[in-house]
Amino acid sequence: MCSRYSLTSPPEAVRSYFRARNKPEFPPRYNIAPTQPVLIVRLGHKAERELALVRWGLIPSWVKNPDEFTTLINARSETAAEKPSFRAALRHRRCLVPVDGFYEWTGKPGAKRPHLLRPRAGGPMALAGIAEHWMSADGSEVETMAILTVQANRTVSSVHDRMPVILAPQDFDLWLDCRPGTSVDAAPLMVPAADDLLEIVEVSAKLNNVRNEGPAVQEMAPKSLL
Repeated sequence: MCSRYSLTSPPEAVRSYFRARNKPEFPPRYNIAPTQPVLIVRLGHKAERELALVRWGLIPSWVKNPDEFTTLINARSETAAEKPSFRAALRHRRCLVPVDGFYEWTGKPGAKRPHLLRPRAGGPMALAGIAEHWMSADGSEVETMAILTVQANRTVSSVHDRMPVILAPQDFDLWLDCRPGTSVDAAPLMVPAADDLLEIVEVSAKLNNVRNEGPAVQEMAPKSLL
């Protein structure tokens, strides 16, 4: 599961890491939640990487009324190629989701403790995403995305049994290249990250409120998990 994440790296650092051709400006965001506008990396018309804003929560193209459709924020990588909601996007509209870290919770309802999972080396990383382009009968358009998940590695399993698929820079081209119209070549990339990639730190309970933003939500609790 991946239901909240952060992207606080400077725009130039994000563009450099993903080798994106365009240069949009965007503020640091510490508490990104479903249904909000989020940044993705995709291939543009000239097969060049571009940064674009879409909504987090996939709407398949065949949906008649998005208001009556369940928000799809994650897709299980093991079954995405078979599911009607995800299979077309996995074949034709794969994307990268820039993040600095993502959050998971432990504890009982009412006393949930949030934890930030971030690269030990710092900086941005890429989650594997899929995107859709939905159009209504009146011509209005909505671009959306979901994040692919996989069984947790040993590190992440201390807080959750699932984790997002994290892609290394050398795999970006293969993941983004949807010209073959199949997900077969990309399937081997949908595996748990190495156990030593991430560190886990307990952060402020302020994160529990989706309306809270800013560095304060990432203030570390007195004791780290790892």
